[in-house]
Amino acid sequence: MASLDSVSIAILLGAVLVMAGILSSLLALRFGAPLLLVFLVIGMLAGDSGPGQLGFDDVRTTYLVGSVALALILFDGGLRTRFQSIRAVLAPSMVLATAGVLLTALITAPVAKYALDLNWAEALLVGAVVASTDAAAVFLLVHAQGLRLRPRVGATLEAESGTNDPFAVFLTLMLVELISAGHNSAWHVALEFGREAVLGAVVGVLGGRLVVLALNRVALPQGLHAPFVATAALVIFGAAQIAHASGFLAVYLAGIIIGNRPTRAHNSVVTFLDAATWLAQIVMFVLLGLLVSPHRLMSSVVPAVLVALVLMLVARPLAVFLCLAPFRFNWREKVFIAWTGLRGAVAIFLASIPMLVGLSKAYLYFDVAFVVVIISLLLQGWTLAAAARRLHVALPRSDRGPRRVELDLPGQLEQQLVGYSVRPKSLYFRRGLVPSWSKPTLVIRDQHILSPAEADPVLPGDYIYLLAPPEKAEALDRFFVDMQPSTAPDPHLLGDFVVSGEHTLGELAEIYGIATDAEHAGLTLADYFDVHLDHAPKEGATLELDSIVLVARSISGGRVNVVGLRLPEEEEKSAPLTGVASLKRKLSEMWSSVAGI
Repeated sequence: MASLDSVSIAILLGAVLVMAGILSSLLALRFGAPLLLVFLVIGMLAGDSGPGQLGFDDVRTTYLVGSVALALILFDGGLRTRFQSIRAVLAPSMVLATAGVLLTALITAPVAKYALDLNWAEALLVGAVVASTDAAAVFLLVHAQGLRLRPRVGATLEAESGTNDPFAVFLTLMLVELISAGHNSAWHVALEFGREAVLGAVVGVLGGRLVVLALNRVALPQGLHAPFVATAALVIFGAAQIAHASGFLAVYLAGIIIGNRPTRAHNSVVTFLDAATWLAQIVMFVLLGLLVSPHRLMSSVVPAVLVALVLMLVARPLAVFLCLAPFRFNWREKVFIAWTGLRGAVAIFLASIPMLVGLSKAYLYFDVAFVVVIISLLLQGWTLAAAARRLHVALPRSDRGPRRVELDLPGQLEQQLVGYSVRPKSLYFRRGLVPSWSKPTLVIRDQHILSPAEADPVLPGDYIYLLAPPEKAEALDRFFVDMQPSTAPDPHLLGDFVVSGEHTLGELAEIYGIATDAEHAGLTLADYFDVHLDHAPKEGATLELDSIVLVARSISGGRVNVVGLRLPEEEEKSAPLTGVASLKRKLSEMWSSVAGI
């Protein structure tokens, strides 16, 4: 009976832990990645050196759980990555994910050698274990602290943190093999790296395509799509590992393939994996905490702190500046990318590999990685938002995204139903705007379902549902959050062929003689950008308006407030000077009437 009771206690404790993990997601939105340290502490307290007195030294189980958790985390990262957003930064991201990891390990190694009294191979192993950034930690913190990174910076961090783990795993395994066997040729290392990378990419791309095909062709019962995709990700990972390919690279690429193709139940899959990866991190941190011995840790904590400081303040910044030197990043962006190289559970997971194969000093690698992760999450984690604001690489979100409801429509993949609560200060309510690629379908008011015509005008507190392509659903959010305060453009910014975004299409049509629908004549130029862009407007965005092109020259409050007018080349060349002067005068009069000057 005692053994049965122990099983029951284990079930109770496991269920309580899972429940705590679910509830902790609410706190994570406020405290971010340092909250994960709580679970490390829980593991330490439950271990044999804490009051829990639970003896746990099963490195094999920890490695198994860590592999599954890391595979799911990388797959989820790939699933959320839009290829369009990272295509422009693919080259610098790949350099950071490969050469950056290698440089970081090489710069950290001398400090590890002399501080920890290791030989060069062992010191390089320490560097390799802590060299890669943790994707889950980086983006959990970015979202938790309400930061909206500049597109190039955010895309670079996203692609780097998602792809540097496979290289760090490869580097760690090669060094473990070198220390175990005592020799390893450069040719062997290059051959192994090439084989793992190529085979991993092939398995990932083929596996991703097969999952897309199965999702869209096989009629799975409702609710099984998400577990099927999560299981398929682990099948891809396992198949790649058995083929001696990089399973982590394969599962990340499979996520990108699936996330960028139209599939059934896409949103339920993303939601399920979001919860699964969060719980996987919690379980991973608790098990890693159980392996930590505070008594053993005390003997190496001082040199480990030194390694952590050199890693964060010297190795990572130097590697980032060297790797990004050929690319067009300013020094502020480079400093922020360097400071955002957070270490998380991946480093501790890599440190469990020497323990698994029984290397001498294996626990030393683990203890150093543990200290590095704690210092990184505490020091870099809690200063991330301040660094972003000080370096002007991100703007704090004025409001979190609205609560969005997404419903898949059986029988087709092109549209889904997206629902929002109507706020009184939202762009939709204030201006009555929705993008051209969405279509209001129904309104819920006081428990009654109405058509848009029956509900007209829509009132604050109503719930409106729109048809929209799944990949553009998130772009609808900005129409249903409170509008940010907007400022009038500086008159000095308005030069030739540049006007305020508050002018209407009808006013422009009078000057240029362009064709515009009567129903759209009252739209302002800012409205026109909101309706026809499939993303939030950015400086430099262009839209055609009959024979001219509108260019967003300045953004304020999330909307275009200065618009450049690009005339047809033939018209500009052939237009007489007097006509141009007349046009300038009319534009000046238009601006003066709005600005009151």
